[in-house]
Amino acid sequence: MVTTHAITALRDKRGELAGQIDALQDQLRQAFINMDHIDAALRMFVPDIELDEIKPKPLPPRHRAFKGQVTRSILAMLRKEGPMDARAITLRLMAERELNVNDSGLQKAMHKRIGAALRNLRERALVSSRSGPRGLLVWSLAKKP
Repeated sequence: MVTTHAITALRDKRGELAGQIDALQDQLRQAFINMDHIDAALRMFVPDIELDEIKPKPLPPRHRAFKGQVTRSILAMLRKEGPMDARAITLRLMAERELNVNDSGLQKAMHKRIGAALRNLRERALVSSRSGPRGLLVWSLAKKP
């Protein structure tokens, strides 16, 4: 019966969300504990510090990165792996950041972002590119003069 399948699917989804809420509550509890430890350490150095004046820093959305994080990851990857094309860099970076490599929309957005970062690095003479197989550019660390 159709309603039985729907009820089973809804119950499974509710159980999944309840588990996610429990995990998030554990993370939140741990974040409060960590912040209490940092507050105590700050008070050791500055006893009269006004902790409420410290503004919270917003976290980027999951698929975004902090400023310079993609650039640092690309340079580290090229140091470790050697020359790579932008597609390989994109897939490796997505896997490293635990992003869904099968999401074509996200993959396209990441590819554009990584391409821009690579061009910027080339302008700063940190990486170089050459033609590779299938007309793709192969990127590598720039040779030091």
